[in-house]
Amino acid sequence: MSVLRKELFDLPPGVIYLDGNSLGPLTKQVAARLTQLVTDEWGNGLIRSWNKAGWMAQPQRVGDMIAPLLGAPAASVMLGDTLSIKVYQALSAALELRPERRVVLTDSGNFPTDLYMAQGLLQSLDRGYELRIVAPEQVSAALDERVAAVLLTQVDYRTGRLHDMQAITQRAQAVGAVTIWDLAHSAGAIPLALEQAHCEFAVGCTYKYLNGGPGAPAFIYVRPDLIERVRPCLAGWLGHAAPFAFDPDYRPAASIERMRVGTPPVLQLAALEAALAVWTDVDMQALRRASVALAERFIAEVEARCPALTLASPRDPEQRGSQVSFSFDQGYAVMQALIARGVIGDFRAPDIMRFGFTPLYLDEGDIVAAVDALQVILDGELWRAPEYQVTQAVT
Repeated sequence: MSVLRKELFDLPPGVIYLDGNSLGPLTKQVAARLTQLVTDEWGNGLIRSWNKAGWMAQPQRVGDMIAPLLGAPAASVMLGDTLSIKVYQALSAALELRPERRVVLTDSGNFPTDLYMAQGLLQSLDRGYELRIVAPEQVSAALDERVAAVLLTQVDYRTGRLHDMQAITQRAQAVGAVTIWDLAHSAGAIPLALEQAHCEFAVGCTYKYLNGGPGAPAFIYVRPDLIERVRPCLAGWLGHAAPFAFDPDYRPAASIERMRVGTPPVLQLAALEAALAVWTDVDMQALRRASVALAERFIAEVEARCPALTLASPRDPEQRGSQVSFSFDQGYAVMQALIARGVIGDFRAPDIMRFGFTPLYLDEGDIVAAVDALQVILDGELWRAPEYQVTQAVT
């Protein structure tokens, strides 16, 4: 069964979008939903819409919509804030579950913000914690009884390398460590089974494969049996057991609601909720097969026609997510030339050209046409044009 739903996306004519791994495209339902919210719910309903339009319930409601895509049960996923905040929440809670241990294990492929948040938290705690960074393939071997928490991004943002969540979680729990998985490049891209993996925490953003739009809120998953044990380090008023009682002392909610912090971003949550409609009845196994097929065709075409590029992703599709990266010493300029021709990917320093494969709106014809453009640029050295040499603020 095909998972292609291109008609549900509002993509510009003539554009082949291979950057859904960084920012998902606009879905056609979003603009109408935001217009309705602004003119009716906000414009006419005013403050009454917190109740009448269900604004206050959005974080939990949208969390329950995302949960099936994560392989998580209802009432275990909460939306709100940014991914950085959710990493901070999860890591702080994990450390409190293992108060006698002092090592946080991560890998060199982790996204920098995860490392920064960990560094900042451990410095603030000032209790002799160590952030131990190892190569991705050394994570399992580095696990021992000193490790309190394992903080990993499942899919490497640069190369697409894929960690085995089930195996690492089992190994971590065998030595008594708590696991935190960053699913920023996984959610909506590959089949996930958080409940089966039995990991303690997971976090992720919703503006990539879930198409929630720029600045869309992040999510946090807490394994249900731990929810009432987890102490929120950010004791926001909406995580209180009775926020509108306005008690001077904090009492955490008895549910996943305790992971809420501040006022929900209503417009962003509404956009995300509308965008999630494209996932109705999508078979994630079928989507994964289609994604692999597109990526394999792309790799074969590039290697046959663009020999100057070097595959930087794992060759085995079982070992990568839904993106493929190639390295080239002038990768930034090549990507700018490619974007100018309507094929949009992106670049990560020092020399990585990234391409995301989203079968909801990409087909085999798009892949071949993208490589056609890439070959023209490389064969003609069109990337040497001065306008492609200027590095922009966002790469």
